[in-house]
Amino acid sequence: METETSPKLSLDCQSVSHWFGTKKVLHDINLSVERGQFVSLVGPSGCGKSTLLRAIVGTHLPRKGEILTLSQDPADTGTKVGGPGRDRGIVYQHYSLFPFLTALENVALGLKLDETSIGFRTFRWGAWRKLRKKHLKQAADFLDRVKLGDAIHQYPHEMSGGMRQRVAIAQALVMKPEIILLDEPFGALDEATREELQKALLLLFAENQEAKKAGKAPPYTLIIVTHELNEAIYVGDRLIGLSQYWDWKTEGHTEFPGASIVYDQTSPVFEPHDIREFEVFEDQRNALRNEVFNPDRWEPRVSHLK
Repeated sequence: METETSPKLSLDCQSVSHWFGTKKVLHDINLSVERGQFVSLVGPSGCGKSTLLRAIVGTHLPRKGEILTLSQDPADTGTKVGGPGRDRGIVYQHYSLFPFLTALENVALGLKLDETSIGFRTFRWGAWRKLRKKHLKQAADFLDRVKLGDAIHQYPHEMSGGMRQRVAIAQALVMKPEIILLDEPFGALDEATREELQKALLLLFAENQEAKKAGKAPPYTLIIVTHELNEAIYVGDRLIGLSQYWDWKTEGHTEFPGASIVYDQTSPVFEPHDIREFEVFEDQRNALRNEVFNPDRWEPRVSHLK
């Protein structure tokens, strides 16, 4: 049984580097994420945040190093990421829902494709109908978790942008991945809708806290890439700063080797209905601006993770 004194890793990036031709993007990324953590990843434009996420997803494998995902099994020493897999779910800024499927059907689609085949659905109709009922029930449960329980039969064109993004989040959650990745998921939404979805993530974090209190493994582990610092501090309990502004010459490099982690700190934990008091964020915002986004500050990168 997992407890707060014996955390279990969900993701382990080991000495990950990536480049495109002669362009160096990431250098020696070492990042271990505990099960149940909500990690906010921030950094200047072009520092490789999305590249790191795609490496974790498995669509752009690192040129050097390896990435491991770990299950809840205490004996699991990790599975090397070699491509996309259901143990990792991702939500992009521009959601892609099938317009001819309802919210419920869109969320259940991943289960259908993962657990059945055309032959199964054609020749084992009775078993498929029973399994389909189970899939729809699971999809409805996760739509309810993201506060869309009253809209399960709506089609994408009948929903707002925020509602469609909630469906996309439910699509990721229903597969029960070891880790959920969000790449600027709320960037195209208005401020009010963005705040609603941030609170939806905090509800998931609250479920983690309840699971821990009950002596169970927290169900959700998450990495969110965002350019909005208030959002990063608000929804994450850990802040990672990735930056190209670090003193790589002190490590003996004769040319820029790629962005690396320069900031790794915990951030305050908020309840879903807490009022956002931005003055609480001020010290950490200033630290991020100074240590991650300041092109004139060239300090050694983080040598250990906290």
